[in-house]
Amino acid sequence: MEGLSPARRGLLAKPATASPSLSSLGAVFILLKSALGAGLLNFPWAFHKAGGVTPAFLVELVSLAFLISGLVILGYAASVSGQTTYQGVVGRLCGPAIGKLCEACFIVNLLMISVAFLRVIGDQLDKLCDFLLPGAPLALPPWYVDQRFTLTLLSVLVILPLSAPREIGFQKFTSFLGTLAACYLALVIVAQYYLGAQALVQEPRPALSPSSWASVFSVFPTICFGFQCHEAAVSIYCSMRNQSLSHWALVSVLSLLACCLIYSLTGVYGFLTFGTEVSADILMSYPGDDGVIIVARVLFAVSIVTVYPIVLFLGRSVMQDFWRRSCCQACGPRALADPSGLGVRMLLTVLWVTVTLAMALFLPDLSEIIGIIGGISSFFIFIFPGLCLICAVSTEPIGPWARCCLEVWGVVSVLVGTFIFGQSTVAAVLELL
Repeated sequence: MEGLSPARRGLLAKPATASPSLSSLGAVFILLKSALGAGLLNFPWAFHKAGGVTPAFLVELVSLAFLISGLVILGYAASVSGQTTYQGVVGRLCGPAIGKLCEACFIVNLLMISVAFLRVIGDQLDKLCDFLLPGAPLALPPWYVDQRFTLTLLSVLVILPLSAPREIGFQKFTSFLGTLAACYLALVIVAQYYLGAQALVQEPRPALSPSSWASVFSVFPTICFGFQCHEAAVSIYCSMRNQSLSHWALVSVLSLLACCLIYSLTGVYGFLTFGTEVSADILMSYPGDDGVIIVARVLFAVSIVTVYPIVLFLGRSVMQDFWRRSCCQACGPRALADPSGLGVRMLLTVLWVTVTLAMALFLPDLSEIIGIIGGISSFFIFIFPGLCLICAVSTEPIGPWARCCLEVWGVVSVLVGTFIFGQSTVAAVLELL
């Protein structure tokens, strides 16, 4: 496969992988779980920020078209390029300069996502400890309920072992559990609206219309942060037994439609319950002593724990590529250990967990920069897939009309991603100032 030119590979070619064994159902769950992360907690607040259910739904539906097309484009680009990683696909099709930009964005985005995940887990652990030890806030809490201890212990005993496997296909088992946990949270929010809305709802009532178009557009970064599974798309696609493009498109549609249903239920009913008083973290709006909410906190922490290894796997792949290039360029191909071997893999895994844990424990609250994370993720959802589509179709033997339509869609995708990145970055900087 490596000896073929991109034009000879075509749509039916398969990226070179070592015995791909991931089933279609496993791919759906990993892709779904990659998207069902901490963004689930922000969707009710995003519905309030957009000005109500209707404008938020319109933004979500428009985004969904680009989200699904981005996944399909990435599968197509992986087939044409013969690469097995996101950054490898971008580097092969768009050139080394864009490839290095992709790697830099990849590391920064995934690192900050990992930190945000650990902060969410830590917050849920704190709430759980407050529930188990109700008198602790009035006195000096025991050392074993301190977040620095509980989060470190969880990272060492649970997160690190889950992050050690070499292939992403292993995550299909934990992804199923994490998906059920996220579904439970959505069902709890729906049930709380019907069973306890009168006791929970606060004034003023939900806004019926957006205050401005700027407020509607401002929720795009939150949606990008919530639906970002594109970083894992190439690795998932290349691990599948059936790598036909039509089959990958079906997997992408099913995954994102299921994800959209869960996000929409959470966003609509969380917003209708609390209105304009909804918290940026929907779980913080509910009473801390409610047993059902406590279970939701625990299960959502489990959900985040299961998606963290997927993020780490993707970040580690970038570091492994850098290790491999440095080895070959500086010392020859046999001078350093195989970056996919157990020793190097465990070293990079421990390094990633240690750095993100330290940042999660000692950095200030990260809620202000969620928009920046969402803005950076627009590169992986819109900009890089658009560029890959433009470059890939120029090498494919297709008709001029089809090539023109695909290139136009690629340009539109790049422009939309650039707009979202610029808008979210400017808004986040203004809030920080």
